[in-house]
Amino acid sequence: MRRTTYLAGMLLAASTMLACRQPTASQQNLPTNPVPAAVQKHAAPQQPDTAIDQSVSANVGDPAKLRETLSTLQEAVRKHDAAAVAALVNYPITINPHTPTTVIIRTPVTFVARYDQIITPHVADVIEQQKYADLFVNYQGAMLGNGELWIAGICRDKTCTQTDIKIKTIQNTSGKPK
Repeated sequence: MRRTTYLAGMLLAASTMLACRQPTASQQNLPTNPVPAAVQKHAAPQQPDTAIDQSVSANVGDPAKLRETLSTLQEAVRKHDAAAVAALVNYPITINPHTPTTVIIRTPVTFVARYDQIITPHVADVIEQQKYADLFVNYQGAMLGNGELWIAGICRDKTCTQTDIKIKTIQNTSGKPK
């Protein structure tokens, strides 16, 4: 199921309304199929991620950076490369926030040492299965799965003109009701 933010939903609704207002081919006295079928089959594919890219731009940062971060994260988790995953984290990071088992990890060294406790099989599966187009994005960042991991734009300067895309929250939500 594709999850979108309010902004993406509004953009989709606006584009649908505009499409409904345009006159049909018969109202314009145009042929109903002006492009030959052979040409239609080879037409450029639609960009399905435009709405998600706009939401990422508005809430997280550069969509290309987020795509790269997600891809790097997925590859590192597949390879069980704890150091590569640790390099994608914004420190300090709270693991399992709002639970009795909250842990604060302050350094990449500590993250690597506790990797198997942090990136559980459930969390690893969520990361590996996540599709960019299915991200839920809001002002807090981009959510993977049901909130197992959040990636956000992290300001590098006081004016926030330079940002990094980093993991800001990891939590094991397995067993929690949806």
